[in-house]
Amino acid sequence: MVLAELGSRISTALQKANKQTIIDEKVITDMVNEISSSLMASDVNIKQVSQLKNNIKKVLLSDENKGADKRRLILRVVIKELVRLLDPGVPAFKPQKNRTNVVMFVGLQGSGKTTTCAKYAYYYKKKRGLKVALVCADTFRAGAFDQLAQNATKVGIPFYGDYNETDPVKLASDGVTQFKREKFDLIIVDTSGRHMQEQALFQEMQDVARVVQPDDIIFVMDSSIGQAAIDQATAFKNQVNVGSVIMTKLDGHAKGGGAMSAVAATKSPITFIGTGEEFTEFQEFEAQSFVQRLLGM
Repeated sequence: MVLAELGSRISTALQKANKQTIIDEKVITDMVNEISSSLMASDVNIKQVSQLKNNIKKVLLSDENKGADKRRLILRVVIKELVRLLDPGVPAFKPQKNRTNVVMFVGLQGSGKTTTCAKYAYYYKKKRGLKVALVCADTFRAGAFDQLAQNATKVGIPFYGDYNETDPVKLASDGVTQFKREKFDLIIVDTSGRHMQEQALFQEMQDVARVVQPDDIIFVMDSSIGQAAIDQATAFKNQVNVGSVIMTKLDGHAKGGGAMSAVAATKSPITFIGTGEEFTEFQEFEAQSFVQRLLGM
């Protein structure tokens, strides 16, 4: 994973500081500058990097920490600030067993949304034991229903769609109604991919949300777009009530750090990350443990 390079560079900066006989202001400044340049190389926004830099220096050079063990304090403070960069502090919706949870997926074309729907479905079936179903409400992209049907079949999950129906709102409504009647715990609605300039498709997304009344709307974000994530995530949040974000393609892009921090800046919690094509290459995201793994802890 390319993000491992970021973790390695930050770890090296921490180790270099800890090897110094005396950890004075120059050592701390050099360390913070190295961490900052590593984050900017991973496409994290310069304002966010500047804030993180200031916060770390403020704590480490404060009067109240003059007599503290700087080696232990450095690691604690750096982890805290990196977590703050990735965690908006907003609780995310989690589907529960023995009740109906409707979750609607939205996102840009090409973000891996339909595959992510299947990964999410497989995760809650396999890891959480929920009774899960998929609904294809994407009538815009040719082959969308075939792709969802193939994915659903591979992971053994029931699905709903209709080649002859062109109204995505009706498809979503009929699919959710059927699976509710059959007492499914988790009903996942896949919608058409769209761009923030496509007002007609945004209207369609709003209509689907109004009809199915989802408990959560998940925005699927391609991490390779880096800082541009903030504009796209904000555009979607302004149209529908996006409750959480899933980041895809974190296995091969240096811009992953930028995309993750940009999304967190919109106050949308990241709930899962996709790290490959396989259905199992899908991890629940928790900022604290992610940062600790990133630093090799």
